[in-house]
Amino acid sequence: MSGFKSDFLRVLDERGFIHQISDPAGLDEKCLKGPITAYVGYDATATSLHIGNLISVTMLHWLQETGHRPITLMGGGTSLVGDPSFRDDQRKLLTPEQIDRNIAGIKRIFGRILRYGDGPTDALMLNNADWLTKLNYLEFLRDVGRHFSVNRMLSFDSVKLRLDREQSLSFLEFNYMVLQGYDFTVLNKEHGCILQMGGSDQWGNIVNGIDLGHRLGNEQMFALTTPLLTTASGAKMGKSANGAVWLNGDLFSPYDFWQYWRNTEDADVVRFLKIFTRLPLDEIARLGALGGSEINEAKKVLATEATAVVHGREAAEAAAETARRTFEEGALPASLPTVEIPRGELDAGVGVLTAFVRAGLAASNGEARRSAEGGGLKVNDETVADPKRTLGAGDVNDAGVIKLSLGKKKHVLLKPV
Repeated sequence: MSGFKSDFLRVLDERGFIHQISDPAGLDEKCLKGPITAYVGYDATATSLHIGNLISVTMLHWLQETGHRPITLMGGGTSLVGDPSFRDDQRKLLTPEQIDRNIAGIKRIFGRILRYGDGPTDALMLNNADWLTKLNYLEFLRDVGRHFSVNRMLSFDSVKLRLDREQSLSFLEFNYMVLQGYDFTVLNKEHGCILQMGGSDQWGNIVNGIDLGHRLGNEQMFALTTPLLTTASGAKMGKSANGAVWLNGDLFSPYDFWQYWRNTEDADVVRFLKIFTRLPLDEIARLGALGGSEINEAKKVLATEATAVVHGREAAEAAAETARRTFEEGALPASLPTVEIPRGELDAGVGVLTAFVRAGLAASNGEARRSAEGGGLKVNDETVADPKRTLGAGDVNDAGVIKLSLGKKKHVLLKPV
């Protein structure tokens, strides 16, 4: 049982979100006394958040559900610098136009998970460009920069690892933790925000903000980080055969998202049900007790519930039904992922290995060939016996597509256009 008295920290603890808290007893007491305000920052490095970000967004959901106010902070300003945390090289510098476009894409996910408005526990959407781009450099150095110890900054793991590898850390990137710390003090002063949450790699940056707030005379501030999430086999979460698992459906379809969760390792099912779904803990315990092949039913529940959180219940149930029809009935639903191919190219003949790479089912011809040698490739549900085979117009089925399958669970439709 959790040792926390407040609903917020108890829920986070029971569901496995907590890695570190700067002052657990102090934060617990604050949460008990009344609504607190907490934030998570999201840099605009892409047009969508990915599955790794879903953990912190979910923490903001539970914050709101337990009577507190969340802030989603868009990093319009900090994205101009780039977070160097645990990276081997400098991030690609983005233009203001790219950042604005990325923010517009990122905002789409929050409305499904959080409630925005003017009420005391309604979420706020803010952008740190509103204050960072207006800073006077010399004043900022005198008023804020003087409170940061370079010796201490060099001791943080996110910086130390880079330097230990003798990899360059630019002065631009070094400023990132100063800006992030300053963000926390601005949110504290302007909105009464006392808690910053993030992944474990952000601990040093968040603690910097707490220390800066203390030096500037702000009220007590707190840090809370989540563990680095890996699968039972040790792989970092958030990657699929086709790349990152994005939260926006135009980059990673609801069907692919459902399949990602359906393929969860047995040992991860309970942990992921706690973190990525809203199911009650007693229901999760019941699902976790399923053994043998029944664990697949728990995986389907995980897939549907996690997809419902991100894409809505209707899309989640449609993805589950598509999977059921595909795998249990052998049907060919139009909602399977589709990749277009020029009709003229198909008429001329396309190598079957090339087709699987084009469809995103294999990373290279070599990988596709190895799958074929193991009997893992199918065209229109027939095993590919000859890896030198070509696909042509004669392979287009009655539905007007060519069905490519890798194993039993991954399918893509190749559509001539």
